Amino acid sequence: MRQLPFRRFTSFGLVAVMFGSVLGLSTGALAGDYGNDGSPYRVRLLAKAKPDECFAGIGVSYPPGPPCATGQAKVNQAYVWGLARVGRQVWFGTGTNINCLTSGTNLSRIEPYVNGDFVCEYGQSQVVKQNPGLPPSVGDYRPPQVWLYDSGNGQLTEKTAEIRDRSADDAKRLRTTLGLRAGGSHNGIVLFGGPALNQTVNLFAFDSKTKRYLGSTTLSEYGNIRHMVVADNALYLGVGIGRNGSAGGAVLRWTGTVENPFSFVPVAQLPAQAADLTEHDGRIFISTWPAGSATTTATMAGIWMSPKLSDGAPGLNSEDATRWTQVWNATMYEPDRVVAATYAMGGLASYGGYLYWGTLHVPTKATSVHTEVYPPGDEAATKAAVRNTQRASAVFRGRDFGDSRQKVDLLYGLPDLPAFDPTASAGAGAWSLKSTGYKPLYGRSGFDNPFNTYTWAMAVAGGKLYVGTMDWSYLLTSMAGIGGQGSNATVTREMYNPANISAVDRSGFGGDLWVFEGANHPAKPVSTSGLGNYLNYGVRNIVTDGNDLFVGMANPMNLRTDPNDGVPEGGWELISVSPRR
Repeated sequence: MRQLPFRRFTSFGLVAVMFGSVLGLSTGALAGDYGNDGSPYRVRLLAKAKPDECFAGIGVSYPPGPPCATGQAKVNQAYVWGLARVGRQVWFGTGTNINCLTSGTNLSRIEPYVNGDFVCEYGQSQVVKQNPGLPPSVGDYRPPQVWLYDSGNGQLTEKTAEIRDRSADDAKRLRTTLGLRAGGSHNGIVLFGGPALNQTVNLFAFDSKTKRYLGSTTLSEYGNIRHMVVADNALYLGVGIGRNGSAGGAVLRWTGTVENPFSFVPVAQLPAQAADLTEHDGRIFISTWPAGSATTTATMAGIWMSPKLSDGAPGLNSEDATRWTQVWNATMYEPDRVVAATYAMGGLASYGGYLYWGTLHVPTKATSVHTEVYPPGDEAATKAAVRNTQRASAVFRGRDFGDSRQKVDLLYGLPDLPAFDPTASAGAGAWSLKSTGYKPLYGRSGFDNPFNTYTWAMAVAGGKLYVGTMDWSYLLTSMAGIGGQGSNATVTREMYNPANISAVDRSGFGGDLWVFEGANHPAKPVSTSGLGNYLNYGVRNIVTDGNDLFVGMANPMNLRTDPNDGVPEGGWELISVSPRR
């Protein structure tokens, strides 16, 4: 196996599988890192979230400000969650305190928590106290924002007030949207969508020429939305059905106009919720997240392929809704069936004749699920579950889907992974390494970094494929010593054991941006430290303009707002990345 330069990755052994404590990782960026004169890339911070609230303690009423005469400044706007480009215009919608929302809704952890980096108030939030019908899991949400950045003159304009001022219905939709998770543009409109508190999807539209707000609507039959794509001169939206996509998914084709921006035709009915979308080989391919408990391979995370866009009427239409095919799923790599059910699929892109995609693993999710299915009998079994259920992101490519020539390569991953046999050891169960069926071509999971658990975004620019990750190592260290409650208390304490966390290599903090410079070359790091801010734990979105990238970052460190404390600031960032000519 070819080893990457600049990094070391020994074995996935003991607790190091999760914490990297004995891995000896070297996770710095390339020598001559971005921002230096010798770097092959120019990286510029274009816009950043500003503090928007004051915090004086968990459960305490929010003092006025900022500026904050009492308490400290807090920045709730955490992610560039939806991103679209129209000429020189870069439009984006935000998501707030997503780390808290993910822990609350995906991991059922709702015990309030505060440290020097961030706070999650959950049921003690003033939002919940003022709206007692809200579940504690979403207590840290705030209404999202819409922004427009003009790359021609560098002007940043907030468009949120236009939504609030349009009508009471528009204001309510914005106020009840958990975040603007998807963005897209086509034929004169810019469209943002996000999941709502009542488990529907809210959409907001703008005229891309006049930049005026057009209105909003609610898609009551859907419960989530993640991405949009333009393929063969049509805009498609990937959505989930039910709470967080638990009942399946769909793909919608936009059939609207500037005058009537909310017209759609369902063109896919799927057993799993749609995530990312891309055009490849004359079809649309989508990555999916699991639906419900993912009891079948169809409901598990995987890759789905549409009919040919040229079949029948141009593009995809209602008659194509049942003609999609799953061409790959998590069980084709992951040998442990319970862990496989927790996989999600992330970014995907068409490049060099191949479809590229990566896996996505919510940190600690697999452990939580596995210990619910197979409760550990003692402390040793708990530790075994922790160290054997963690997964870093794997990156694949494939071609010739749907026929006998179909071929899938593992680019970054592992040839063997731990799997649990509940019948072993006289019914106590035991873990052992099982083959994944692949030999990685270029390196180990996570681009040789076990904390890269999301392959979050992919984009092609200037003949190169760029891949953005989420690296949760900083988040892990900031939660050292977290307590635990309920049936998962022992597991939680083991996950965030300070003795394990203390040896994590700090040089690797921050999400990564990698680049494939050709279809037959391993990836090279553009940055492995958050594109200049190590609190940026993920590259959430990428849109391209020729050779250049506009990158939307994820940074939920909502209490890091002091510009004089020697620590970078929290909150979303919009960054440009350009190869030096």
